[in-house]
Amino acid sequence: MSNIHQTIEAVWKIESTRLIAGIARVTRDVGLAEELAQDALVAALEQWPEEGIPEKPAAWLMTAAKRRAIDYLRRGQMLDQKHGEIAREVEFQQQRLSEALDIALDQVIDDDVLRLIFTACHPVLAIEGRVALTLRLICGLTTVEIARAFLVPEKTLGQRIFRAKRTLSEAHVPFETPRGDELRRRVESVLSVVYLIFNEGYTATSGEEWMRVALCDDALRLGRILVELLPGESEVHGLLALMELQASRTAARRGRDGQAILLLEQDRSLWDYAQIRRGITALDQAKKLGGGAGNYALQAAIAACHARARTPQETNWEQIVLLYDALLQISPSPIVALNRAVAVGMERGPAAGLAELDTLSAEPALAGYHLLPSIRGDLLLKLGRFTEAREEIQRAIDMTQNSREKELLMDRLERFSL
Repeated sequence: MSNIHQTIEAVWKIESTRLIAGIARVTRDVGLAEELAQDALVAALEQWPEEGIPEKPAAWLMTAAKRRAIDYLRRGQMLDQKHGEIAREVEFQQQRLSEALDIALDQVIDDDVLRLIFTACHPVLAIEGRVALTLRLICGLTTVEIARAFLVPEKTLGQRIFRAKRTLSEAHVPFETPRGDELRRRVESVLSVVYLIFNEGYTATSGEEWMRVALCDDALRLGRILVELLPGESEVHGLLALMELQASRTAARRGRDGQAILLLEQDRSLWDYAQIRRGITALDQAKKLGGGAGNYALQAAIAACHARARTPQETNWEQIVLLYDALLQISPSPIVALNRAVAVGMERGPAAGLAELDTLSAEPALAGYHLLPSIRGDLLLKLGRFTEAREEIQRAIDMTQNSREKELLMDRLERFSL
């Protein structure tokens, strides 16, 4: 890729959200706003290699988007003009819309970006549509990039984005920031989308790689934007804290050849301690806002327990079990209970952990979840029940769809079979 194309890509990543948000403020249609912003990008790809990078590339893109938006509105209104005796009114409306676009695109404000995030994460969309649209509109990823990140065909992903935009249009979803109780409900939807993106990057569900770091970076960027836009929402700080603390282990989670390395086996000198400090600061802010017992804040507090331990032996497992107890009270789920069983096993011994884990064996949600037999195999191994442990680890190998995770389990099986 040439330097000019790299520059265009970088400018687009930074400015596309503001462009789309500014146009959507006037058109009230995020699908149309994205098309017009894309037209400006195409113009840049055509002209910049010939004319050189403009002195102010972001302003250039803004102007190009504005011209295309105004042209689009004029074309639409000329069509209306042919069908009715409303020429004078059309001319007036055209002038008003042109002025509104001038103002909107010259003064894109944070509220526009926030409206765009709430629209992309609207509950009227299926969760897959929310994730795809958020990565496309807010993170500036192309359809190809999103398809590659989630290991789905480009055509499938393109159709998913198309359906999401059509659903928003047909449902007449307003381009606005909700208020009051509706704001809290919608914030939950936004945060769940951001954390889903982060989790898929942190531990890929399938494919050849253990992590997809770019997805983690995109989710972190979204989290930091949300903290700036919603500084009074404690769970926003809680989620950012959780992501910062987990992402601080990125360099230690993969070996030289990309192999997976679990938490207790990581070289803690590779952890990013500046990022840990940022995570703990965000967690403190969540607590100051009265959200210390929130879903994400509690998960962040668990991550902070690990971050504060200089060695695995220093980990405060008793505190972690208590935090999981609190988490189960507000967000009961088989996954949380499974993680608590691990913590119980570390605090009170493998027999206690196994007893907790076996209460979950009939959970339908865990029927195909490879971590259940994986953790059970680990606890059985510690108890010296090798035959059962081998069977459980083999079961986990058969269930996992991630190559690196499969390698990790096969290595474990091989080591204790010697």
